[in-house]
Amino acid sequence: MNSRHASLFSTPRPAAIALAAAFAAAFVAAGCSSHAASGEAHMPPPPEVSVAQVLVKNVRQWDDFTGRVSAIQSVELRPRVSGYVDKVAYKEGSEVAKGDLLFVIDQRPYRAQLAKAQADLARARSEAQLAKTQDARAQTLVSAKAISREEFDTRHAAVAQAEAAVRAAQAAVTSAELDLQFTEVRSPIAGRTGKAMITVGNLARADETLLTTVVSMDPMYVDFEGDEQAYLRYGELARKGQRAELSNPVRVGLANEDDYPHRGTVEFVDNRVDPATGTIHARAVLPNPDRALTPGLFARVQLEGSAEFKAMLVDDKAILTDQDRKYVYVLGPDNKAMRKDIVAGRVIDGLRVVDSGLEAEDSVIIRGMQKIFFPGMPVQPKTIAMDERAAPAGQDAVAMK
Repeated sequence: MNSRHASLFSTPRPAAIALAAAFAAAFVAAGCSSHAASGEAHMPPPPEVSVAQVLVKNVRQWDDFTGRVSAIQSVELRPRVSGYVDKVAYKEGSEVAKGDLLFVIDQRPYRAQLAKAQADLARARSEAQLAKTQDARAQTLVSAKAISREEFDTRHAAVAQAEAAVRAAQAAVTSAELDLQFTEVRSPIAGRTGKAMITVGNLARADETLLTTVVSMDPMYVDFEGDEQAYLRYGELARKGQRAELSNPVRVGLANEDDYPHRGTVEFVDNRVDPATGTIHARAVLPNPDRALTPGLFARVQLEGSAEFKAMLVDDKAILTDQDRKYVYVLGPDNKAMRKDIVAGRVIDGLRVVDSGLEAEDSVIIRGMQKIFFPGMPVQPKTIAMDERAAPAGQDAVAMK
């Protein structure tokens, strides 16, 4: 092997090794500084979140129950006399006034009975007049001793019998007039009629055959059951003078209504708690001018549960859960998201009562919580109103059970 080739495989000199190491260190340093500068240039900005200040205002506590709408008056209409139906004088499902004609039963037999009773009355009056005349004549004859005392007593007694016969005939006329009047079946109440259960030509039996039903429409009842705990709490509030025993306001919503647009008051509370269910029956009365309430409908009932009190409210969507603890993120110093554990209370028309854990000055993060990965993370806040989902202006804020 010549000297040239040998030099290629010979051991490097120390000076060359040092020079190569210096070049490598400079290259690594340049690379690190380049990556750092690139990272600083691509650092993402703080996430944008929506924040709102805790809402503090006076509210009332309302408890939720379920019930049924019922009519104050409900009548099953049956005839008072028997006969064949001659006319159905109303439109099924229509509203009628008290006294409106609904059915007519064949009146001919009852007109004949009335005519016979009137004839009997006329005959009885004629006989009574004759008896009085004969009695007056007997008075003169007995004085002249032209008739016996026994015959005089007989004529005098005949007057009393004739007068009794007149009264009996008059009663028969009155009964016949009532029977004729009862052939016209009229509504005993104002309300809405039901289906005609019998049609023209069919026999209706007195006090048996169901003709139709009529239910009153305004006002209406809403019957509901209150639980034992609520009943005891209401009693305690009443003893403290913070609640009336009756006439407590109620709000009612139907199955197709999100809110509780119908207002009324409690009219009746039962005198005992059902030991089988632990509930007590109560009844509210509500005006129904628009006929929105119909007997039998399911009703959601809110009963005022407490006097007015001041509460802190936050949007229910801002509340997060960590196992058995509830917490929210609030805006801290330097626009950092800070966690606060809270004790949550009842819902108030989309807002949640916070019993403890927050201050009135706190600004709670309402939207964008999913962008916060750890407490103390910087955020970019955007202020909104806390009550944008609360009850419209003019409505009382209420707490639901």
